[in-house]
Amino acid sequence: MPVLPVPAARDLIRSALTGSGLAPRHAPYFTEAILDTELSGLEGHGFYWLDYYCQHLRSGKVNGTVDPEVTALSASSFRVDARHGFAHPAIEAGFAQLIPAAKAQGIAAMGVFNSYNAATLGFHTGTLARAGLLAIGATNAVPTVAPVGGHRPIIGTNPISYAVPAPKGEIAFLVDQSATAVAWTAVKRAADQGQAIPLGWALDATGAPTTDAEAGLAGSMAPAGGVKGFSIGLLVEVLCAALAGGRLGLQQGSFTDNDGQPIDNGQFFIAIDPQGFSGGGFDATIQQLMTSITEQEGARLPNARRDANKRRLAVEGLEIEAGLLARLQAFA
Repeated sequence: MPVLPVPAARDLIRSALTGSGLAPRHAPYFTEAILDTELSGLEGHGFYWLDYYCQHLRSGKVNGTVDPEVTALSASSFRVDARHGFAHPAIEAGFAQLIPAAKAQGIAAMGVFNSYNAATLGFHTGTLARAGLLAIGATNAVPTVAPVGGHRPIIGTNPISYAVPAPKGEIAFLVDQSATAVAWTAVKRAADQGQAIPLGWALDATGAPTTDAEAGLAGSMAPAGGVKGFSIGLLVEVLCAALAGGRLGLQQGSFTDNDGQPIDNGQFFIAIDPQGFSGGGFDATIQQLMTSITEQEGARLPNARRDANKRRLAVEGLEIEAGLLARLQAFA
């Protein structure tokens, strides 16, 4: 399998995006988000989705040249219209106002609508944490999850993330998890490769657990923790559709089909200045909390594995399937 050094991977991502029609001014933040995903060891979330991004740019499903519009509703609340473009430029533009507002007001929030797949949500909450803010983020998606007891998908994998800041622009720890047992891409990759999936990943069209990846894609993803996972996903749908103004999952265009129809999902972010709320004791308390976890043999902080992957893969380089590499190179 080909291995790309980090600089080559960054160049590949940027050239594939811009070669497919993304405006160069939107490329830096977007490129770093995809690269960060691959460095985190989340195979399938970076290069795999990049393939879809480029296809959708060329098919007209997403507008790669449009600039998002940020509207201030108050000193601490913002609406961002992605205008049928990518989520990344919209989030980046919104953060330019959200971050100073949260620091000035203590807390600020923003909703994004007419948007697209935000990819790895933790990259965005991590950006806020590196700015010294406690961050919460959510994004809805096309339906892949049926309600417990049902069999027709109503909500997407609907990830939610939070990132906790540390001094000097660092991240203390970060959580990024979907409402499902595994990411949709894990089942899709298994189907593409003709592989079986473990029980507990997905359900078939009748609502029965399955090891057949194709049957899982035709059915629904299994919610993490049963009704608890579905309930979290439902909250995300409220935040990102009803509150932010994105479409319900049932109304969104397909992530995978090049039908030329916009997806128009939503994102929602809350940024909190921890120092003011805590009376200045936030960092010390977080350090105590982290120590209580790491001092236990075998225990680790959330995101510790991804951080270790970043250090390792920065040296080793990034593996990519030969066929996928060829497709991405052809977009440049």
